[in-house]
Amino acid sequence: MSNELTLDKPDATPATGDPLLQLSGVKKHFPVMDGLLFKRQVGAVHAVDGIDLDVYANESVGLVGESGCGKSTLGRVVTRLLEPTDGKLTYAGQDITHASRKQLAPIRSEIQMIFQDPYSSLNPRQTVGAIIGAPMEINGINPKGGVQNRVQELLETVGLNPEHYNRFPHEFSGGQRQRIGVARALSLSPKLIVADEPVSALDVSIQAQVVNLLQQLQKDLGIAFLFIAHDLSIVRHFSQRVAVMYLGKIVEIADRKSLYESPRHPYTHALLSAVPEADPDDVRERIRLVGDVPSPINPPSGCRFRTRCWKAQDKCATEEPPLVQLSGNQAGHLTACHFPEDGSTTAVPEPRTAE
Repeated sequence: MSNELTLDKPDATPATGDPLLQLSGVKKHFPVMDGLLFKRQVGAVHAVDGIDLDVYANESVGLVGESGCGKSTLGRVVTRLLEPTDGKLTYAGQDITHASRKQLAPIRSEIQMIFQDPYSSLNPRQTVGAIIGAPMEINGINPKGGVQNRVQELLETVGLNPEHYNRFPHEFSGGQRQRIGVARALSLSPKLIVADEPVSALDVSIQAQVVNLLQQLQKDLGIAFLFIAHDLSIVRHFSQRVAVMYLGKIVEIADRKSLYESPRHPYTHALLSAVPEADPDDVRERIRLVGDVPSPINPPSGCRFRTRCWKAQDKCATEEPPLVQLSGNQAGHLTACHFPEDGSTTAVPEPRTAE
């Protein structure tokens, strides 16, 4: 398989109909406890703090942002590995926000996850056949031809030798282990896959192979993807729409072409300015953000990006900007900023010194 990323065909028209997955005001807070004997809650980590996001059938949506912004937590909330604190989570028209384990049973097979670390996400004591076949056995699925035959078909689908059915994970490379994780996610024929930084732990030479594999599976099988990553160049090649997340909130969301060519939020500009360009004639000013990401235990008032933003004014501290469509933007291009940037990646911020 090629080691070069292949850009998907031009973005299709916006999806119509009801979304497959719908998040409305979704929050996930982790309590901060104090005390040795009599523990009491003294605060909360606002990991995910009011997310509105739709994912349509057969669509790939990218979710990008710095480490610690809540991307992976949101992915685990979507798969219901974590219980949401507030908000509403709807899948195929069914409210699964606080669904019980019994109520989730028929849905579990339709929502699968590919984990970030291919080394720790596979049981070293089980063979590849047992790992990939486990979801089918747990859900009482007996495919035609038997579980072993289905597992070998899946191994072939992800580019591995079906004869390696009885091998153990330590006998495979990192890229091959991630392919095993992909095969496990495909074992129940899901409609939605949450890919949590599936290539960040892999060697650069292998990343393109895995991304191209996922892209091909998305086309062939019509699976919807929520693709979580911090590498904007990979997300650009894989996702049709991209959401930018900062400190628990989505600050901008748009189709791939609109977001990468006409970003409006200052944070999106900063992220895109750090993406290396292969074209030597494409000279882009690097935007260096001042300070560190604020603590999610005590996030800033108003706009959460204001403490690092070169355009921040008094209004940014008192009013939280809504995620809305700005004038001149394409339909579906939403931005949460009181003073948005010009719609061009050539915009350069005003100099700002650390306080």
